[in-house]
Order: sequence, then C-alpha cells, then structure tokens
Amino acid sequence: MVADRFEKIAKAVGEEVVNRDLVPAFVKLLKDTEAEVRTAVAGQIPGFCSLLDRDTLLNEIMTTIEDLVSDPSQHVRAALGTQISGLAPILGKEETIAHLLPMFLQMLKDDFPDVRLHIISKLELVNKVIGIELLSQSLLPAIVQLAEDKQWRVRLAIIEYIPLLASQLGVKFFDEQLSTLCMRWLGDAVFSIREAATQNLKKLTEVFGVDWANDSIIPKVMAMGQHPNYLHRMTTCFAISTLAPAINLKIIETSILPILDRLVADEIPNIRFNVAKSYAVLIDTLRRLPAEGTLVDLEKSGQAGTPAPRSHSLIQQQILPNLEKLQQDEDADVRYFATTAVGSSAEAMQTSP
Repeated sequence: MVADRFEKIAKAVGEEVVNRDLVPAFVKLLKDTEAEVRTAVAGQIPGFCSLLDRDTLLNEIMTTIEDLVSDPSQHVRAALGTQISGLAPILGKEETIAHLLPMFLQMLKDDFPDVRLHIISKLELVNKVIGIELLSQSLLPAIVQLAEDKQWRVRLAIIEYIPLLASQLGVKFFDEQLSTLCMRWLGDAVFSIREAATQNLKKLTEVFGVDWANDSIIPKVMAMGQHPNYLHRMTTCFAISTLAPAINLKIIETSILPILDRLVADEIPNIRFNVAKSYAVLIDTLRRLPAEGTLVDLEKSGQAGTPAPRSHSLIQQQILPNLEKLQQDEDADVRYFATTAVGSSAEAMQTSP
C-alpha cells in the first residue's frame, strides 16, 4: 500500500524529508522481498524520481532500478518496462544513453513477451530525448537479432510488435531500417511466420496509409508472385487476401488482379486453389468497396458505403472468366474453391445495385 502511493506521499512532504527519509525508503522498497511490493513501487519510478535532483537519482537510486531488469519476477520486469522510459526526460540525453539504453537492450531480449511489448510501446519518450538516429543505432541490432532468432516463436513475437514500433518511430525509420526485415519474413520457412508477416503488412498499411503501401510494399509482394519458390508465390496469395480490405480499388485493379491473372495458370495446384480463395476475398471486398477509400476506412467511420460501378465490372470481366477456367481444372480442390468463389460472385451481383 505504501509502495503504491509513494509518489503522493513524497509530494505531500517537503524536499528535505524526501531526500532524508523517502529516498532510502524508496530504495528499500525496490529491494523488498515480496514481488508484489517491487511491482507496485516500479510503477512509482518516474513520478518519484521527477521530484529528485539528477545526482541523487544517479548516485542513490539508479543502481537499484537497474537491478530490476533481471528481477526473478516477470511481473516486476513488466511493470518496470512500462515505466522506465519515463526516466529519459528526467535523466537527459547523456545519462539516458549511458543508463537506460543498456537496460532497454536487455529487456528487449526478455523471455516474457509483456516486457518486450512495454519497452517498445514507450519508446516515443526516449526518442524525444535522444533522437531517432541514436535510438535506431542502439535498438536496431537487438530488434534484428530477435527477428532472426532460431526459435520461430521469438520471431513471431517481434513481428507482432512491429506495427506499434513503426507508429512510435515513424515512416522514415521504418522504410530505412525495418522494411527489408518485414519483407524477409514473408519468405520464412515457418508458415506461422509467413502468416503473421502478411497480417503485419495490413497493420502497417493502416498505420502509414494506402499511398505508402502502394509505393513501399505492394510492388514487393506482387514481385513474389513470380518467384521460382512456390512458397513465395503462395505467400503472395495470402498477402492479397489479407491486404484486400486495407487497400483501394485502384490498387486492386492495377496491381492485384494482374498478378492473379498470372497465377491462375501456375503449375502447382495449391497455388491455383489459393488463387481461387483470393478471388473469393476480392469479390467480397469489391462488392462493398466504394470508388474512394478502403473497407477499413468504412468500418472505422461506421458507414456502409456504396460500391463503385467499376467494382462490378472487374468482377464480371476479370475475375469470373478466370474462376470459370479454374472450375475446369484437373485438380478437385481447385475446382471446389473456384466453384465456391463463383457462388460468392453470383451472390455479390444479386445483392449489389
């Protein structure tokens, strides 16, 4: 209870009492034998430390805070991860580089995912103090190391944090430092990583916008549709199905449909029936897609939207002929998914104006 209200107590007494009595008490709470107490007092770190001068913080408290990075309790480390970035404005640029960055790097490798998430989610505070260039120089190697970890679950965990990291650090940082990494995940040997990588691209499109996606990721994803390795071509189909709601009519017409035209005749049956699945998603998307904007925009605004006439034209002139070809395919699975997609198309045309 004392630990949970330590900042309020400190603000209620004078500076002399804080320095004489509360600083030692704060250090004692940081070292408490009970993890719940350490967790509670970790939440008070930025607030209490903002009441102290920098010398007192560095000489009497910082070493104990640094010890919490390797605390045996994951809940203590997670609480620290939420609060530690708040020390950056108090410490200033030089001390943040000297004391906080090493702690960030260690916590980014923590086994408990909440610790990593909390560190990434609060990087904006650190960015304001030391600048994106220094931050990227320090953190990028740790992020890359996690992204290329031999354990696929570790790779999966860092993928899930990339959109949040991107929104914290901005499009320039992402394009220069992380874009290549995200595209590399699309070719990972583990299916779950490839699947997460396509979801990652959709979230990034929602963060940075459709124009950015059209310039930065759509061409690379479409290029994978011509890759000699069938897994890369398969990933293009998955990416199309995932990205469809987040992109606009123009991108579907100019980038998506041309690559599917090519993949309809792919030699691998699994590719062909995934093309049919992608067509089914596109039909559903086009049925509800307005002339401007994306389905994600409509969902956020709560508006139903009126499908563009061009959408019906694309379904009838470009998608249906290819699905009819796939309905005659020698592979039973291809025929099944093509027929399902044609059924979706018929329903779309009946329910649309």
